[in-house]
Amino acid sequence: MTTTTERVWISAGAYERLRREFDTLRDLCATTPGDADENAVAVRRARQARIQRIHDLLLNAVVGEDPPDDGVAEAGMVVTVRYEDTGDTETFLLGVRGAEHGELEVYSVQSPLGAAIVGARQGERRAYPLPNGAELGVTVLGAVPHGLHDGGPRPRDAEPVTAR
Repeated sequence: MTTTTERVWISAGAYERLRREFDTLRDLCATTPGDADENAVAVRRARQARIQRIHDLLLNAVVGEDPPDDGVAEAGMVVTVRYEDTGDTETFLLGVRGAEHGELEVYSVQSPLGAAIVGARQGERRAYPLPNGAELGVTVLGAVPHGLHDGGPRPRDAEPVTAR
């Protein structure tokens, strides 16, 4: 039986934060006595579960490789959408929740919204299911690689910025 493991995109900063958290949790588990009270056992189990989750993320991580700057919504892209019901716009990172920290909201490609927009280009309309069973329409307004979003490296052909 073959199993396939999906590779996950995370930023270099998130990779380092997860690596440090992994090491800290592993050290805490190694120094915590095994015959503690019921609460301590529950805490130890929670730490071990988080260690396993981080291990799996790090093992399957694609780090430091932005997706192509082709405007297609996919993991590693900062996407802007407009919600049909309100006309509001939102910009977020398609990535791994719990791995990325920063000012951007993060949606997983497995989330209802993420799954609906993967593969969409600017101007494409998609819909995703809400918890109440209704569908909400969104239009993709743009998608850029995380590294090119606000303050990241600029494209090679961009004009240089001059101070005034």
